[in-house]
Amino acid sequence: MTSDHAIPYGTPDAPRVAVRGEAQLEFDPEIARLGITVKARGTDRQSALNDLTKRNGQVLELVKGYGEAVEKLGTGAFVINPELAERSRRERVRSYHGRVRINATVCDFTVLGELTTRLSDLELTSVDGPWWALRPTSAAHRRTRQQAVREAVTRAREYAGALGAELVSLVELADLGAEGPGAPAAMASPPMAFGRGAAPGAAQPELDLEPQSQTVEARVNARFTMSPPAL
Repeated sequence: MTSDHAIPYGTPDAPRVAVRGEAQLEFDPEIARLGITVKARGTDRQSALNDLTKRNGQVLELVKGYGEAVEKLGTGAFVINPELAERSRRERVRSYHGRVRINATVCDFTVLGELTTRLSDLELTSVDGPWWALRPTSAAHRRTRQQAVREAVTRAREYAGALGAELVSLVELADLGAEGPGAPAAMASPPMAFGRGAAPGAAQPELDLEPQSQTVEARVNARFTMSPPAL
C-alpha cells in the first residue's frame, strides 16, 4: 500500500496546493523596560560599598514609590572592583569602583517621563531605555497568528479558483521553521540613555516619551487538497 508521504504532490483526483500565509500587524506597546545603573567610588572598599548601598536604596525607594505603575522591579548584576595604581611596582589599590544594575518594567506610560527624569537626577545614576514591548502573553500575538492562517486559506482558495477548482481539505498547517531552525529574533528598539547632568536640587524638565508601535509578524506553511481542476 502506498503511504501518503510517497505522493507529496497529491494525485490527479486530489491535487495539493501549498502556500505560505503571512501577517504583519502593528500594536501599541504594553510595557516599557528601563535599565538603571548605580555607581560608587571610594578610596577603600567599605566606603565604596556604603555609598553604593545608599544610592541603590534611593533608587529602589523612588521606583517603588510609583506603586502599580511599575509592574516589575529586580536587581541584576552587582560588581565592586579594585583599581590598581598606575606605575606601581607592587599591587597597590588606588580606589574601589562599585556598580549595581536594576531593571524596571513600567506599565503606566503617564509616569514614565517623570520617573526617568527623577532617576537621572540621582547621584552617579544612569538610565537606559525605554525598550518598548508587548507582554509575551499579549493577545496581539494570537491575533497576528490567526491573521496569518486566514491569509494562507485565502491564498490557497485563490490558486484553486484560478484553476476552476475548490479547496477540499487541510493536509498540514505549521509555523514557519517549526520543523527546522527558527527565524531570527526581532531587533529591540534602540534605547535612549540618560545620565545625571544638572546641579543637585535643580528643577528637571519632564521628558516627553512617545510610545513606539510594536510590529508583530507571523508566518505559516499550509497544504490543502483541492478538487480536480477544470483544465
